Amino acid sequence: MADIEVSTNGPYAVHGLDLIRLRLHPAADPQEQAWVERESVDVAEQADESGTYWLCRCGHSANKPFCDGSHKRVGFDGTETAPRTSHRESAKVMEGSGVVVRDVRPLCEHAGFCTLPGTNVWAMVTSDDPEVLAAMRVMIDHCPSGALTRAEDVNSTNDSEPVLPRRVAVVDDGPYLVTGGVSISGADGQPHESRNRMTLCRCGASASKPFCDGSHAKVDFHDE
Repeated sequence: MADIEVSTNGPYAVHGLDLIRLRLHPAADPQEQAWVERESVDVAEQADESGTYWLCRCGHSANKPFCDGSHKRVGFDGTETAPRTSHRESAKVMEGSGVVVRDVRPLCEHAGFCTLPGTNVWAMVTSDDPEVLAAMRVMIDHCPSGALTRAEDVNSTNDSEPVLPRRVAVVDDGPYLVTGGVSISGADGQPHESRNRMTLCRCGASASKPFCDGSHAKVDFHDE
């Protein structure tokens, strides 16, 4: 059984994972913005005897983040449109001095960690300045969705990844941030690639379901 199962046109079934709430704390310097943990969420009243609880995927629940059956009322179409190809198969590869950056745009959550005033990761990777490249590595490591990853060279088997806890985080007015290599299966029972950092759509509007593509901002999604 996967840690998270996508149900057909319905919620995410989450098995035994901790749930917390996160807020993105903005800053004048984008490098200083950070995730702030607001609180742990008690799932005991929502979970069954096995520890499974159900998170809203359609964006209409009156009991967010938990499902209240609203997907049936609104006729939610939760068809999964994200490709099943791996991150590496899908990624644009950018080689720099001692670093390789991989980028999968359809997975971008648009948190903004990848930009600085006057520059961004895509420009910084071409630099030969060690300080610029060091700053770029930090920015990539903060990418919540893992759309951006880095490795030492193009032949590296594994990406250089931060150590993150296995859990689900509810981002204020945004997606579910899933970390630590949690496994996810689609409504068809087939697995999606398990990655260290993933963001799952909870507004119902993503064009890359079950993953977030930043559409929550476009549709002005709020937790209510």
